[in-house]
Amino acid sequence: MVLNQPRDRNLETSHKSDAVWSRGSLEGHQLLRLNSLLKEVSKRPFYRQRFDDKTPVVNRLSDLLELPILEKSELLSTGNCSPGKQFDLGINCYTRFHQTSGTKGFPMAVLDTADDWDWWLRCWDYVLDAGEVTNADVAMMAFSFGPFIGFWTANDALVKRGALVVPGGGLSTENRIRMIFDQHCTVLCCTPTYALHLLAVAKKLALDLQQTAIRRIIVAGEPGGSVASIRSRLEEGWGAKVIDHCGASEVGAWGFGSSDGGGIHVIETEFIAEVLNINVDHPRGIPVDDGQEGELVLTSLGRVGGPVIRYRTGDIVRPLRVHDQASPFLWLDGGVLGRSDDMLVVRGVNVFPSSIEAIVREVLTTEEFRMIATKVNEMDQLELQVEASEDEAIVLSNLFRDRLALRVVVNSVPSGTLPSFEAKSKRFVDQRISP
Repeated sequence: MVLNQPRDRNLETSHKSDAVWSRGSLEGHQLLRLNSLLKEVSKRPFYRQRFDDKTPVVNRLSDLLELPILEKSELLSTGNCSPGKQFDLGINCYTRFHQTSGTKGFPMAVLDTADDWDWWLRCWDYVLDAGEVTNADVAMMAFSFGPFIGFWTANDALVKRGALVVPGGGLSTENRIRMIFDQHCTVLCCTPTYALHLLAVAKKLALDLQQTAIRRIIVAGEPGGSVASIRSRLEEGWGAKVIDHCGASEVGAWGFGSSDGGGIHVIETEFIAEVLNINVDHPRGIPVDDGQEGELVLTSLGRVGGPVIRYRTGDIVRPLRVHDQASPFLWLDGGVLGRSDDMLVVRGVNVFPSSIEAIVREVLTTEEFRMIATKVNEMDQLELQVEASEDEAIVLSNLFRDRLALRVVVNSVPSGTLPSFEAKSKRFVDQRISP
């Protein structure tokens, strides 16, 4: 079916509950939810062993520092794609099966009860509100709809809101573009990488994506939506506003971006966020000051079927408790700045792949690139392969030198040499440790 006219827009959204919270009432709400969760999970195998058959009681949020940090390695079961150990209810209690993206090693199965799934959708309401999505919108889900949890929750949250959802699974990139035109889609949901890829393919087809009805692009799965250079490329190419979203298969949909792209709000009605300096001397973490970088540690308050308490996300962020935006939620300035496990130290400079990508996108709009980390004489080295001209490679090399005080080898490769990605991109290849 082809829609002859765009749907009429009802500009009212349905979920503005964050506006009613003060800092004190929000923390009281978190404590109540947390202690209820601790009482529940302490009876179950994974946390009963973890808490030595005791039920912790948290009187102040600062008491969380007394509980152990949860590492992803502690959740992994033996075998490929086995459920994480936190999913310890009977299998008949779960109604949803997905899996992690498998970026590190084998994927891990994640399970959700019906109540947990409803909780995911409530979290996604904040993201949809940030995008001013209503029941008058038509949303293209440019997503494979495979076992990776990805935008499955976004799909169901959009259906719940009453939007018309166009599933893009199984379609080629060209057919997705034509579907966006034909169905007058107003919202696009995909990764930042794929939104750029759509621009590149449209250019080859001599199609101008600014002529679509898309007015909001909701991106997730990787940094990009809060990276100024990537965001500007997307907004200019599509003529639409970009809304960033952060989540994790193990944790839930925990954050939504601001309309100006300056950072991410943590949904603190449903998560407790800590930003910590975690090291060998202080394995449970030391809170960083406002404006200082640290690792984001999250406790999910509503996913009772697969709870994570003080989970290390690996995301490096810069927290601000007092921010001039209307939301009372914790503000992460600049969004996710990088990954603790992907960080390189190249000649004394801390480098994250997301920082490299931000610079690349200042020169290359949609072209593919790949970062390769190696170790020579115990020192990290970084090489960049780009589908670009020799002149553009030189420009990039000079930018890395000027911006990061870092020498990066930039090699030009022919167009079509490097893989492109629909879901979470895998442009960072770590060869520092031999398999």
